[in-house]
Amino acid sequence: MTPEIEKIFEEVRSVHGRHSIERVEEMLYANRKQRHPLQAGAKWIMPGISQTPWHDPYGHPEIAPVVRAFEANHAAIKRELDAAWAAGRNTEFSPYEHYLTRQENWQALYLFRDGMPVPASRAAVPTAFDVLNEHAVETGKLCPLLESHFSTLLPGASVSPHCDLWNFSINLHLAVDIPEGCGITVAGETRGWEEGTCLLFDYSFEHEAWNKGTGTRTCLLVDLWHPETTVPEREALVAVITEIRRLMA
Repeated sequence: MTPEIEKIFEEVRSVHGRHSIERVEEMLYANRKQRHPLQAGAKWIMPGISQTPWHDPYGHPEIAPVVRAFEANHAAIKRELDAAWAAGRNTEFSPYEHYLTRQENWQALYLFRDGMPVPASRAAVPTAFDVLNEHAVETGKLCPLLESHFSTLLPGASVSPHCDLWNFSINLHLAVDIPEGCGITVAGETRGWEEGTCLLFDYSFEHEAWNKGTGTRTCLLVDLWHPETTVPEREALVAVITEIRRLMA
């Protein structure tokens, strides 16, 4: 524990109470053997969050309004995304840079990145940008430590099995454009995307995806706070992870 991190914790405790962020503190010192085997590759697992890989997108009152907003606007989102892909693939899209890899056949158009919206994307995909901002960013449901982007897998592309960084955020997929031959496996359970609807899963569990079809597969990915985290925990997590990243840089 660095003095900077201890100061962060003290400031949060002074506002929310001395027991308000115990799970965050425990996470930093937790024994990796205590986690689910299919979360072994994740860097941080906060205790007390249910070990549930797949979630009902409408099963959490905090997240359901975000799901409804994206699904209700799917037609406009797809239309604008198709135009952006046709007109500006070489400028608006770029190879996705996952913390583990970079793939040319996995393209991304970012709406939120590095802790803030990407204003340049609003001109290309205004509906998705505005829905994200109104229902996830301004409401504090988006985890600002991560991002939101259109994720496009080219024909034949695959995403190798991996765990993402932690379990205190959760990944929402709006299926924007889904050809035949696409799928995703999370913790050993395989599902397909249904165009115009959302999937929700805990990506600290091992997962993989593929496009064996002949067209591009695009989902809009949104990194939301896990609904089982609290406001003081979120405040502490943003400050602590930001400080850890600063130290690592």
